[in-house]
Amino acid sequence: MPSNEYHKWLKRRDWPAVKGAMTNPERDVDLLGRKYKERDEHGRLPHHWMAAKAQTHTHALAHVGVMSIIYNPEALTTRDKEGKTPIDIARRSGACAEIIGLLSLTPEEARSLGWDGMARLNAPVAYWRSEMAGWIESQSYADCHKWIDEHDDELVREVLKYRNSDLLQQLAGNSQEYSDSLVFLALRMIHRHPLALKATQYQGYTPLQIAEHPHFNACSEIRKVLRFTPKYISRTPFTALLLHSLPT
Repeated sequence: MPSNEYHKWLKRRDWPAVKGAMTNPERDVDLLGRKYKERDEHGRLPHHWMAAKAQTHTHALAHVGVMSIIYNPEALTTRDKEGKTPIDIARRSGACAEIIGLLSLTPEEARSLGWDGMARLNAPVAYWRSEMAGWIESQSYADCHKWIDEHDDELVREVLKYRNSDLLQQLAGNSQEYSDSLVFLALRMIHRHPLALKATQYQGYTPLQIAEHPHFNACSEIRKVLRFTPKYISRTPFTALLLHSLPT
């Protein structure tokens, strides 16, 4: 059987292309599942090629690793024409620890852990980005603040940068109703990652353009915060940002 697009992307280490196809809201889940069960001319599933090319860890690779197993847990013990399973190939090729850990699971363990369990262990940035997006959409800002308080800044920054900094864009599109907690969250997010103000993900829109779009119509206080520039944020103490935007 010839290679499908996932085999080809994984051979090229194009993790973003695979991740984009896997997380596209309009994806055909059944078709994607079938693609992840197709073997190429070497008898390899996409998992085998991921294992062969995964020497350098990235958050996108870790995300792809977890989703690959979600779509086909049985691949963990599937052998190619040379009799190699994905973990055999990963160990031989010097794959990163996160992928070694994932591919060391049994199909039963993978099904038991599910997305939450595997992602928290092996793809924490993708996991927490998903959690934050859900909290923002449901306006559970207290959960967002609690998570930022309880985790180190390095992880927080990586989560805010993931998927082209789309969390700030999520916030811009779900900010119709003003609250101090909402504005405080926006300030905390841009203070940790000022470049998110210029990031584009949804059809090329920046967070401010999303906030000002008639479809989203964010409150004026959020629009004001999103008009700050990365340069201004980088040189302004956080207390000054608070006094400017939340004087009370």
